[in-house]
Amino acid sequence: MRREVQFTNAKGTRLVGRLEMPPGPLRAVALFAHCFTCTIQSHGARRISTALAEHGIATLAFDFTGLGKSEGAFADSHFAANVDDLVAAAAHLRDTIGAPSLLVGHSLGGAAVIAAASAIPECTAVVTIGAPFDPAHVLHQLGDQVAKVRAEGQAKVTIGGRPFDVSSAFLDAVEGQDQAGRLAQLKRALLVLHAPTDATVGIENAAQIFGAAKHPKSFVSLDGADHLLSQVAPSAYAAAIIAAWVEPYLPPVPASEAPAEGCVRVTSTDAKFTTIVESSGHSFLADEPLKVGGTDLGPTPYDLLLSALGTCTAMTIKLVADREAIPLTGVSVDLAHDRCHSADCLAVGEGRPKIEVLSRAITLTGDLSEAQRARLLVIADKCPVHRTLESHPVIRTTLV
Repeated sequence: MRREVQFTNAKGTRLVGRLEMPPGPLRAVALFAHCFTCTIQSHGARRISTALAEHGIATLAFDFTGLGKSEGAFADSHFAANVDDLVAAAAHLRDTIGAPSLLVGHSLGGAAVIAAASAIPECTAVVTIGAPFDPAHVLHQLGDQVAKVRAEGQAKVTIGGRPFDVSSAFLDAVEGQDQAGRLAQLKRALLVLHAPTDATVGIENAAQIFGAAKHPKSFVSLDGADHLLSQVAPSAYAAAIIAAWVEPYLPPVPASEAPAEGCVRVTSTDAKFTTIVESSGHSFLADEPLKVGGTDLGPTPYDLLLSALGTCTAMTIKLVADREAIPLTGVSVDLAHDRCHSADCLAVGEGRPKIEVLSRAITLTGDLSEAQRARLLVIADKCPVHRTLESHPVIRTTLV
């Protein structure tokens, strides 16, 4: 559900981004600001955008001016320019799929979304990840190269082992920013995520951001994460926290006409295999695994078939156990599907037909006698779905 996006900023510079669309109904829109000198290929940008999309939040991450696939020179990219780029990105979203209600910023991008929030009126929530309280904190990464930039007006410096052209305008733009005032007047819900062992932007920055903001505000420690969220587990945790935290600040789930009770509706999406499954009051995704070209966002059709048999088996066993006062404390059903040749079918002909085999292994827990276990095993074969599968049901198809 990923598509490339291009738009221009206020100066006419073409910026390139990646829009992660939800596989199901669109709940809300988010805008992600990457870290200093990073691109949308950063671990944080990719994993958080994907996680939000899976929760119905379309998420745009784009390369700031002079970085990644975006046009322009990095020398012209500074804090104020980053903020302007975010406002331009929000305008593009507003004109296409809807204005962002959530802003997420990583490192210096976190400081940028705080500054940009007031210019995006539809924004209701802001998230910072490993962000500095003062944007000028980024000058620590330049070290003694700051004096060189000051003296020459623009100089090639090394940041993280890579060369960049940095101008004095960049230095001026990050200095003197009133982040405390912006946070006091943010008027949006704020979530501060920060690793206590962040060696690039110290945890004290999170305390300053949190202290300057007014409620509603939240802080979550990303214990074990590094500054760039390069490890899978901490970045996945951060993504899950954001998706759960933002729920109260999103628009209501769009109302849709639900299928009648006892009926199911399956709707395709833009993805190759991903479908939306709706029943009365419930909705989830079905998909295929990555190895066959799916996106693995939900159970497969055969997973659902096995689930129907397994859940009905467990429910029926528990129902009968309760009715007959059998001391059953739990049921577990493991299922598998296979197609196999059967020696019993050789007489059918040389075509060697295959038999559809659904394997079901049932575990019963509780202080049960052998007779009670045998009784419940018989009941398993009498569950309604089991009977339906064995009755060779007729499938009637109509075109609407």
